[in-house]
Parts: sequence; structure tokens; C-alpha cells
Amino acid sequence: MIVALDTPSLSEARALAERVKDSVDGLKVGLELFVSEGPSAVTSLALLRPVFLDLKLHDIPETVERAVARACATGAKLLTVHASGGPAMLERAVERAAKENTGLRIIAVTVLTSLDAGDLEAVGVSRDPASQALTLAKMARKHGVDAFVCSPKEVRALRDSLGDDVMLVTPGVRPAGDVSGDQKRTDTPEGALAAGATAVVVGRPIRDAKDPAAAAAAIKSALTRRA
Repeated sequence: MIVALDTPSLSEARALAERVKDSVDGLKVGLELFVSEGPSAVTSLALLRPVFLDLKLHDIPETVERAVARACATGAKLLTVHASGGPAMLERAVERAAKENTGLRIIAVTVLTSLDAGDLEAVGVSRDPASQALTLAKMARKHGVDAFVCSPKEVRALRDSLGDDVMLVTPGVRPAGDVSGDQKRTDTPEGALAAGATAVVVGRPIRDAKDPAAAAAAIKSALTRRA
């Protein structure tokens, strides 16, 4: 389980990480925290648990490659790029991460969990989210990517198509009965794991809980029972 440290400051992120570190396996640093605090947020939090740097890079291949090199220097273990960035961008990202040899793994985002078929149609994509996620993942796999972000709804199809060796990380998970917020393709953490997820990312259900440590422990317990 990876907890999303979606906070505006490093002090808040570190306080949350300290409270939940015994129940989580990784810490996600996203755009809000990274824009606020920069690479120091990653290097600081990496002392507690492995860091998943969720920047969702999507740019020309040269720019992304250079950004990957800088991310490697932070100590992060996972870095997101958009699969829709295309073959050249993905190849350059994977190759640069390997060249830097810091243990950073490139993980490609397929379709954001906040999007549904109507949202995809609005940007010119005629496929439904499940088909689009699988298409992007298969393309990215051909170009060296072996880790993917997808919603719980697509985990089974990606696992069946790509095999047991790939990493599948699922955001958009909510404990049973919890509100989904702006997420549209969700499931419970246990459901995502049963479908074949390698790891789940949990944010608001832990961050916004009255007792984040207890909330994290409860989710971790449910995942352990399921495993």
C-alpha cells in the first residue's frame, strides 16, 4: 500500500508519513507537494519509506529524458510518465532511468481514474476507458515500460494481457462505503488486489481521516487478509 501525501507542505507530509509509516509500504509525492517543496520533499521522505514520485511527465522526448535524470538524483523509486506521450518519449525515459542506475523505475499512466467515456470522447478518443488503457499499456510495454498505473476496473485485463511480471499500481481505491469524490472508476483496495494489482494508492481516505494511523492500519489489515 502506498499513501498519497497530498499536502501543501513538507512538514504536513512528513507528519502524516510518520503517523502511517508502520502500515504503508511507500509514500507518494504528487504535484501539489512537489511544486511547493521541490526535490527536497522526495529526499527527505525517502528516509522513511520508498517514494513514488507522481509527476505524470508528458512532453517531448528530450525534455522528459532530462527530467528523468533529475528525478533519479532525488532517491525516488517510481516516477510516472503518461503513456500517451508515445513510443519515443517512453523509450528515452526508460533508457535514461537505466543509465542513471539509481533504482528508479518508470511507471506509465494509462487513463486517469477521473475520466470516463464521455471525457475521452471530448478529447477525441473514441475508445472506452478500459480499451484505451489496454491499448496504451500494450504500446508502452513494447517500448520498454514494465510498470503501469490504471484504475481498478482495468487491472484484470492488463494483468491477463501483459502477464505476471509487470507492476500494476491502482489509484482510485476507496474503502467500502467511502465517497468517491472526483474519481469515476473506483473499487475497494481489496477488490483491486483481487483483480491483480501489485499495489494500491490511497490518499483522501487516510489523509482526511480523524485518525490517519488507524485508517491506514485498517486498510492494510484488509489487504493482508485478502492476500
